[in-house]
Amino acid sequence: MNFLLFLHLLGSIIFLGNIITAAYWKIRADIKGDPTPIHNTVKNVMLADFIFTLPGLILIIITGSLMAAQAGYSMSGFNWLTLSMILFSLSGILWLMVLLPVQRSMIRHSAESIESGIISKAYRKASLYWAIFGITTTLLPVVILYFMITKGF
Repeated sequence: MNFLLFLHLLGSIIFLGNIITAAYWKIRADIKGDPTPIHNTVKNVMLADFIFTLPGLILIIITGSLMAAQAGYSMSGFNWLTLSMILFSLSGILWLMVLLPVQRSMIRHSAESIESGIISKAYRKASLYWAIFGITTTLLPVVILYFMITKGF
């Protein structure tokens, strides 16, 4: 159980650390307003999702499920674990259905912005959606982390 817990915490750190750090670097690039660094940043945010976020997510799901089963936690009814699973699923759905397409859009529009030399309205719109849904998909795992630590109900 200790090794599973270690892997679970490692997955949580990698997962949350990457999504928070990615937002930081993207915001910094957007503030500077230079299309080339913005384009490089949004491409690397997408890459980092596959290198860090996805493996962290896999570690969290596998180790969390194994530890919950070993500890005898109920997967039925309404408790901290089932609520966490619902919130985690919601976060994943938002990531797959909204954030990934928006990230692809930001990559495409930032590449076009390099050619024109100015950040396009289409990029700014995609970036705004990314910020709104990104905040949501970041806050949900933070709430889940709280439930994981406190096991409050």
